[in-house]
Amino acid sequence: MASYDRPRAGGSPRPLETDGTWWYAAVAGEAAGSFSTRVRTRTRRGCLGAVLLLTVVYAGLVLTATGRRWGDAAMTGRRADAAATTVLREHPSLAGLTTLSLVLGCVLLLAAGLIRRRYALTGLAAGAVVTALALTGLLQRYAPRPRHPDAGGLMSSGFPSAQTTLALGIAFGLALVVPYRLRSAVVGAATLWAVGVGAYTIAAGQHRPGDVIAAALVVLAVFCGLLAVVARKGKVRPGARRGPTVPGLPVTVPLTLLAVGGLGVGLWLLGDTLALPSTAPYDPAELRLAHRCGQALAAGVVAAAGLLLLGLLRRVDVEGAPNPYRLGGPFVEAAGVPRDGELVGPFTEDLDHEIS
Repeated sequence: MASYDRPRAGGSPRPLETDGTWWYAAVAGEAAGSFSTRVRTRTRRGCLGAVLLLTVVYAGLVLTATGRRWGDAAMTGRRADAAATTVLREHPSLAGLTTLSLVLGCVLLLAAGLIRRRYALTGLAAGAVVTALALTGLLQRYAPRPRHPDAGGLMSSGFPSAQTTLALGIAFGLALVVPYRLRSAVVGAATLWAVGVGAYTIAAGQHRPGDVIAAALVVLAVFCGLLAVVARKGKVRPGARRGPTVPGLPVTVPLTLLAVGGLGVGLWLLGDTLALPSTAPYDPAELRLAHRCGQALAAGVVAAAGLLLLGLLRRVDVEGAPNPYRLGGPFVEAAGVPRDGELVGPFTEDLDHEIS
């Protein structure tokens, strides 16, 4: 056997139990495992990166006095932002619509999976959403932070935001249950909806910008970890090259612009807003700038999380394991039709062959 006929490093630990075709079976098994390994590696890195960023956000915006002061200024600045106050005053039904949309999103997630009979994936998606909500609740309850309202009447931090966690969890869960060719369009549209939910919670004073950012990172970490487990089980397969990219462009392009613009504008304004004085009174213009900076950063992070998940799932189909490897051709036909359960090889019974 030639040296270049050996399986690659990290491939199948032992050849499959076949008679004269073990080399071909080993190559086929190694190729499928190699794809699963690549998917598992990048999703695992995505999970670890999300956890690391979540730790940085928690340490910078919750544990430090500067971060808490910036979050308080962003919440107070919503009253100085004429655009936000006008929208909330003229549309008081937004609170009820936000809650209704979250309920309808949960129904849509379950209905999409059950109608398509993807029961296992529906269960995994629902379990991931519940896990993200459970982690959010644990962090809200047990993460160390100042809990008492200050003199200005600001509420204690709801780190992370449960509404954003649920909305983005529904968006990411749809990536597991919708058809492969519709994934970008559906997940992108749902991510835009999650951006809107997070923006409303900040404008209404329910959460600070850091809470929305943390919620996006929690959901991203949970779903990346879930996809790593699914890939480890070999339940992924290569998707078509002309899959969800083109149908999703009307949604992914605005999402990309929102992510780039939000992060760019937010980071540009962050330097000015962090230089707030340590004591009141504050300039209303500075408070309004802090609110808009927080809105931009939160929207950019949520949109970037959705794009990152779509990037990790690029050309990855999670609806089933790879098709079993089966050889065909004139040599197989000459060898006769195999019986049920019999392994098939590419050579005839006279075994007049050579691998070079």
